[in-house]
Amino acid sequence: MTAGQERAAAANQMEKTTGRALLIAAVAAIGGFLFGFDTAVINGAVNAIRDHFHLSPFALGFTVAIALLGSAVGAWFAGAAADRWGRVRIMVAAAVLFAAGAIGSGLTWAAWDLALWRFVGGVGVGVASVIAPAYIAEISPAHLRGRLGSLQQLAIVTGIFVALLSDAFLANLAGGADRDLWFGAPAWRWMFLTMLVPAAAYGVLALQIPESPRWLVARGDPAAARDVLRQVLGSARVDSKVVEIQESLNREHRPRMSDIRGRALGLLPIVWVGILLSVFQQFVGINVIFYYSTTLWRSVGFTESGALTITVITSVTNVVVTLVAISLIDKIGRKPLLLIGSAGMAVTLGLMAICFTRAIGSGSNVSLPQPWGTLALVAANLYVVFFGVSWGPVVWVLLGEMFSNQIRAAALAVAAAAQWLANFLVSTTFPALANLGLTFAYGLYTAFAVLSFFFVIRWVHETKGQELEAMDDRVGSRNRAAVVPPRPVPEAERGTAPKAQRGTPRPGPDRT
Repeated sequence: MTAGQERAAAANQMEKTTGRALLIAAVAAIGGFLFGFDTAVINGAVNAIRDHFHLSPFALGFTVAIALLGSAVGAWFAGAAADRWGRVRIMVAAAVLFAAGAIGSGLTWAAWDLALWRFVGGVGVGVASVIAPAYIAEISPAHLRGRLGSLQQLAIVTGIFVALLSDAFLANLAGGADRDLWFGAPAWRWMFLTMLVPAAAYGVLALQIPESPRWLVARGDPAAARDVLRQVLGSARVDSKVVEIQESLNREHRPRMSDIRGRALGLLPIVWVGILLSVFQQFVGINVIFYYSTTLWRSVGFTESGALTITVITSVTNVVVTLVAISLIDKIGRKPLLLIGSAGMAVTLGLMAICFTRAIGSGSNVSLPQPWGTLALVAANLYVVFFGVSWGPVVWVLLGEMFSNQIRAAALAVAAAAQWLANFLVSTTFPALANLGLTFAYGLYTAFAVLSFFFVIRWVHETKGQELEAMDDRVGSRNRAAVVPPRPVPEAERGTAPKAQRGTPRPGPDRT
């Protein structure tokens, strides 16, 4: 074979493996779609639920927000479960939980019953929010990992967009969310039942993708890991990559939650970095911008009927800027994007705080005279752009790749649980903050955006182009033995991955 033919063959193999890695990552990212869909689908049903069950403002808010608590619980337990039973099986479990939440919410007969099923669905979303970024990072080639990891955020914002569209379609078809649609059930029930479609797609497609090669090596099945790596890397580096993974898993026990313990307030420093990344992503107030967007639009003259259309347009903007982030993240890196985002959010949030010093009225009746109203709306949309191109996708990428193989699932579980709790805290405290004044609320989020800038400068390390096995140096592997064979797995424990996801064992080293 000539040199030209060898280059052509190598290019052809890279194209095939890149396409395979993209398809596998896209399936895993459907968990992010469930995340976004569940977050947004309640918006179209909330008024009908309030009237149907005669809920007080507190009861209504709790019924809506309890899904976030369920997500925190799901995220907390997802890491240990994924280390025990594998990434793919836990994806399927998340799909089942989400489907159960959809059916229960759609057929609910009491407010407490609805809250219960919202919690169950939230657990599924929380599990998916941990597994998707971890799995995508573990199957992605280093040069593609940022872009493939960003698929999680793209799926989230796409899920939000599709949920808003389906809500609008069902409400318009019935003549209102509280009007009967099919089989005598009101439209708001069908809004919840539509969640069955992405849940079923996630569960079925998850069974078609291979298990994580890092998990397979940890379970003592390097032959199956080689098969998976060959699909996403090609045959050239498979053996060396398996050795690197084995070296990074050079402990005498399986990954467990206690591995993340350290001297920094009980946790390893790198775990605290992941937790604070998650918390800052929420404490800059991104969800508040979406929740309060109706008031902003009405304050400059839009009618209430136009609010949903504007919200859909905003969600489309979010999708577009996420695509921009995907194109940039493996070129300019994670840390520069975070710094750009923090600076942009600080400026735009600060501008919104200044604008609301001119507000007339209070609470939901606030309005802004011109030109302050228009200026606030421009600032709000620019804020969404800065968040969507930076902290939205980049945090999920970093959480999937910044931890070593030994602690990835456990550390990501803790960080994701912290993110859901922060989301719940911000969402439930905003009405009280708004009563104190929107200037105070947006000023507080401005302060967190400024703090996030200095936090990134000091504590966040660039991971662009680095192999996952190189992340061990962040948690102290310099002092470990150079190579320790992985823990032998008893015969009874072998083959815990589904048969379709395991390779055929080979009698000797892979010479491909």
